[in-house]
Amino acid sequence: MASTPETTKQDELEKIDAYWRAANYLSVGQIYLRDNPLLREPLKLEHVKEVLLGHWGTTPGQNFVYAHLNRAINKYNLDMIYISGPGHGGPALVGNTYLEGTYSEVYPEITQDEEGLKKLFKQFSFPGGIPSHVSPECPGSMHEGGELGYSLSHAFGAAFDNPDLFVACVIGDGEAETGPLATAWHSNKFLHPVNDGVVLPILHLNGYKIANPTIFARIDKKELDNLMKGYGWKPYWVDGDDPAYMHKRMDEVMDEVITEIKAIKENAAGNEAFARPVWPMIILKSPKGWTGPKTVDSLPIEGTFRSHQVPLSDPAHNKDHLEALEKWLKSYRPEELFDEEGKLLPYIKEMAPKANKRMGANPHTNGGLALRDLHLPDFRNYALDVPARSSTGPGDTKILGAYIRDVIKLNLESRNFRVFGPDETLSNRLNKVFEITERQWMADIIEEDEFLKKKAAYWKY
Repeated sequence: MASTPETTKQDELEKIDAYWRAANYLSVGQIYLRDNPLLREPLKLEHVKEVLLGHWGTTPGQNFVYAHLNRAINKYNLDMIYISGPGHGGPALVGNTYLEGTYSEVYPEITQDEEGLKKLFKQFSFPGGIPSHVSPECPGSMHEGGELGYSLSHAFGAAFDNPDLFVACVIGDGEAETGPLATAWHSNKFLHPVNDGVVLPILHLNGYKIANPTIFARIDKKELDNLMKGYGWKPYWVDGDDPAYMHKRMDEVMDEVITEIKAIKENAAGNEAFARPVWPMIILKSPKGWTGPKTVDSLPIEGTFRSHQVPLSDPAHNKDHLEALEKWLKSYRPEELFDEEGKLLPYIKEMAPKANKRMGANPHTNGGLALRDLHLPDFRNYALDVPARSSTGPGDTKILGAYIRDVIKLNLESRNFRVFGPDETLSNRLNKVFEITERQWMADIIEEDEFLKKKAAYWKY
């Protein structure tokens, strides 16, 4: 029987689901296990870590996003990086970079087999191992997360002057309440669709912080939708808890969003009169601790704040918790995901991008791989003569402004130096920088404005 587009798509979604289950399995294993990584024997107390530290609640949603971004990278040949605002969900990024093979390339001792899985699990939040957050040691990490509020700013910083880069930024709904994040939504007024890359915010609306509900989860859907539109974004919703439906919906939304982004960039190319784009974003509403235990000790867990960290608090000593942990791990059906040696099955592995297209291997996130020399003028040429003690001079920032102007001029071709002015550049007397550049500005410009430009090449040189 010949395959049809419908059956082909269904096969693809089933592979994505298998990849997601594998990532979830690895995530739970990192939090809990120090032995018996593939459950080849009944789970015993001694297989579990004595002291547990990790964050489960955000992790399955991030694994879900990562799996669907992998498909998008392959389909559209994207140069993409992943920024995890809720980076306290470290098991997600470590697990996904392991599945795609990057982790083992960076750390050859963490092999792609049962022994490697054992080491991967044991090292997580363990003495001599790795932290529970998306730490700098994790391949593909340029934002640790957990400090909350800076993910979107970092995403835009990565996209500026990198026109081919696609930055997927997952934002926790608790993080979205912070001042830095609330301000960063407005960075879309500065992103140039030709000179710069793309930022795709994915608001992870799972309802709770560590012990409280989030504001965004407790306001009306229409109100949140209008808030994002007011910030200048076009929100797409992926909302539900049934995995089959959610895979299908995320697949459709991802295609819509990327098609729309490509159209924005194409329409702006060679057209200096383009209107400021309304960039798409995704709101992913899924249960906190999705696919985890429903209840523990007669208390609801999945979809509540209790899933934020470690849902089963004492499986190393509590047999009921141990049985619940084994049931949880087996719900991902690891025997369908890994072969006898402990390697991810080839039909699942093929869902990951190849080489530097893998988000864990992207040179933009791995220090030193994408460096360009910064050419600096001789600072001695800017020395200011001070003829007598306490004599009045022009002000140090005026002198600094001339130096920065010349740094910009020397690096025009590589475009690897940019001034960010969260305050006011002129009031800080850095006036001379405007001899070589304008302010990049995508919002409205009126006749009385100074040094604001929206054009394909914003350098004056």
